[in-house]
Amino acid sequence: MIGTGIKKGTAGLAILSVLQEGPLHGYELARRIETQTRGALSFSLAALYPMLYRMEQRRWIRGAWETSSNGRRRRCYRLTPQGKKKLQPLRAEWSELFNALRRLTKVSNA
Repeated sequence: MIGTGIKKGTAGLAILSVLQEGPLHGYELARRIETQTRGALSFSLAALYPMLYRMEQRRWIRGAWETSSNGRRRRCYRLTPQGKKKLQPLRAEWSELFNALRRLTKVSNA
C-alpha cells in the first residue's frame, strides 16, 4: 500500500487517467483505480469526492447527474478538454520523478 503523502500527489493523475478511458461515477472510478493498480492505490469515497469537486472547479472534469436503470441518481464524471491538456504534463512530471527515483535508489522497477 502506498503512503498517504504519495497517494495525495497521485490522485489527480490517477483520476484523469482513468476518466480518459470514459465517463464513470465516483464509486466505479474508485474501484477502477484500485483494480488497475492492483490495490496499491485506493481512495475512500469520503476522500475521492472532495478531489472530484476540486477537479470540477478547475474544469478538468465535468460531473452530471444521471439516473440509472434502477432509478438511482448518481453523478457521472467526464474528462474535459482542459483535463486532457492537464493529463500530459502530469504524466511527464511523474515520469521524470520516477526516473529520478530509479537513479537515486538504483531500483530498476521503481
